[in-house]
Amino acid sequence: MEVKGYLHQIHPVLPVWDVVEALDFYVNRLGFRIAFADDAKKPKYAGVIRDAIEIHLQWHDVKEWELEIDRPMLRIVTQNIQALYNEYAEMDIFNPHTLLRETAWGTKEFAFYDPFKNGLTFYRDI
Repeated sequence: MEVKGYLHQIHPVLPVWDVVEALDFYVNRLGFRIAFADDAKKPKYAGVIRDAIEIHLQWHDVKEWELEIDRPMLRIVTQNIQALYNEYAEMDIFNPHTLLRETAWGTKEFAFYDPFKNGLTFYRDI
């Protein structure tokens, strides 16, 4: 019997212009913890983890943000979405249009951007 490959995790890499600032946002506002960093004082690459989600943050020159290019959008499957929405609402990270809503495609979700214009959508099926 042939052994097949098995995919079991994904670690998306988000571009950021300041890894320390990104770590501050993800740790102190979104409740992640630092998994690793390539340098303790001035990292260019780091990872954060919360529950079963690991996101990597990679430095990119700030000049790249002057270009009109699309940024990544992550869709993160979530349990207890109301509690997570309430937690993040208390952290004052939403824009005025961020709502927890039911969609026509059968999810309950909310979305916002991190300080580096990377999109984060948290959802669960309904």
